[in-house]
Amino acid sequence: MNPFTYLRATDEAAAVSAGAAAKAAFLAGGTTIVDLMRLHVMQPDAIVDLGAIGLTQIENTADGGVRIGALVTNTALADHQTVGAKYPVVVEAIRSGASAQIRNVATTGGNLLQRTRCPYFRDAQVSACNKRAPGSGCAAIGGVNRSHAVLGVSNKCIATHPSDFAVALVALEASVRIRGAAGTRVIALEELHTKPGDHPEIEHTLKPGEVITHVEIPANAFAKKSHYLKIRDRASFAFALASAAVALDMQGATIRDARVALGGVGTVPWRAKETEAALRGKPATRATFVEAAKAALVSAKTQPTNAFKVELAQATIVRALEEIA
Repeated sequence: MNPFTYLRATDEAAAVSAGAAAKAAFLAGGTTIVDLMRLHVMQPDAIVDLGAIGLTQIENTADGGVRIGALVTNTALADHQTVGAKYPVVVEAIRSGASAQIRNVATTGGNLLQRTRCPYFRDAQVSACNKRAPGSGCAAIGGVNRSHAVLGVSNKCIATHPSDFAVALVALEASVRIRGAAGTRVIALEELHTKPGDHPEIEHTLKPGEVITHVEIPANAFAKKSHYLKIRDRASFAFALASAAVALDMQGATIRDARVALGGVGTVPWRAKETEAALRGKPATRATFVEAAKAALVSAKTQPTNAFKVELAQATIVRALEEIA
């Protein structure tokens, strides 16, 4: 681990000012950045600790939604009664991730910005990785890539986004409130993460010094009837091979509206809008779900050892929909 300076910011303005410095990194829960610094994947010159700036409240909004402070821990959010009642998919997604010990310190904002678990990205001593070292190549393409993405990939990167929580939030059309030197702005969560394209090293749309202050989930007709299903190699402390966040607004036996997002298969939390369109106005039957699930993976680009994810993701969508229909 390289030498670095440490600053414990006392408010949002101080955090933004300090974070704008070259090669500065924010510390929230610290469950990822410390590992990456030890592995020499991240080598910041300065660490800006956000732990003392507040942002630990969960509040109701005027439209009936909720506003979640960026430093609310995963455990506190999953245990919150209002969130559980309004947005069961959020609670299920959080509780499916990591371990109880990590959830106790991991934060809302940090969860969204956690970096890929691609083993080549984390192997700074040997492996080529365009995300870590632009222009060096992608060892995962043609390498061991069973866990890698099949949606949103490029010839420069096929790393999977690791967050379960972000997948649920994308399905719920959540937004993020961001503070920077130019003031505060709000963007849809779908606009936060960027696909690799020619620049895998650019992972999000935050500007230098900008910090997420809140996540806002709106009230909507489908949120209460929602579910997160995660398929993985073992029952705990494992990342998704495929996951689905689904929500349905039903009118009798007919699907009036739907939201579907996928994890474990995309380079970003993946909104499956083609599947949503295929579900609207249709009866809530297995046949409907099977056809709609196929639409989600039409654009998939596979590698020899991760091609199974296409069928697995489709089956995950179908099972998740059946469990809440």
